[in-house]
Amino acid sequence: MKETILIIDDDSAIRKLLEVSLSAAGYHPIAIASGKEALNRAAIDAPALVLLDLGLPDMDGKEFLSRFREWSQAPVIVLSARSHESEKIAALEGGCDDYLTKPFGTGELLARIKAALRRSGSHGGDSSSALLSDNLSLDIVSHTVMLDNQELKLTPKEFDLLKILMQNSGKVLTHAWLLKEIWGIGYQNETHYLRVFINQLRQKIETDSTRPKRIITETGIGYRFVG
Repeated sequence: MKETILIIDDDSAIRKLLEVSLSAAGYHPIAIASGKEALNRAAIDAPALVLLDLGLPDMDGKEFLSRFREWSQAPVIVLSARSHESEKIAALEGGCDDYLTKPFGTGELLARIKAALRRSGSHGGDSSSALLSDNLSLDIVSHTVMLDNQELKLTPKEFDLLKILMQNSGKVLTHAWLLKEIWGIGYQNETHYLRVFINQLRQKIETDSTRPKRIITETGIGYRFVG
């Protein structure tokens, strides 16, 4: 059964492009031009994922996101011409899973859609204690991390940070959210904490820590785990 993807954008050319691209990739796209109609269709069709523009004619995309999150946890990827860092952070902290600035490449978008759907499906129940990414594995119960079948020595904070990154694989996690989750309330501005621990993790799990393939920096926003 094809997974339904709801497209919300008032630009007819972008809606058409996304419909064609998603259909060719094996998805079932539904394209809507307004936020109010999109909320109604989302309630009826229960999409597996939503592609959301922020500049809608009847409401701001962040309002749609807030109302949608009241009853659905389906992944939301924002596609917007708004490139300012504050807009991205507001959308991510408001509940979207990823953010792409227009213009975007359809190849990258399809890869991010696939990652978001995989994450929502594989981690929805957290039924397994093991998190896997190719030759890297993390066991929550035994508190061990293995790379190429060799156990890595991680500090407790390094373990917690890697665990939360892997649990949210493919999702952009903001600095403030990561700091609050790992260090607690009151640490949201201590971004240097993150830089230090991210660098330490990269040295342990990346083939080349200066060119990371697993822990990707989203400049000015946060980090995204690719696995």
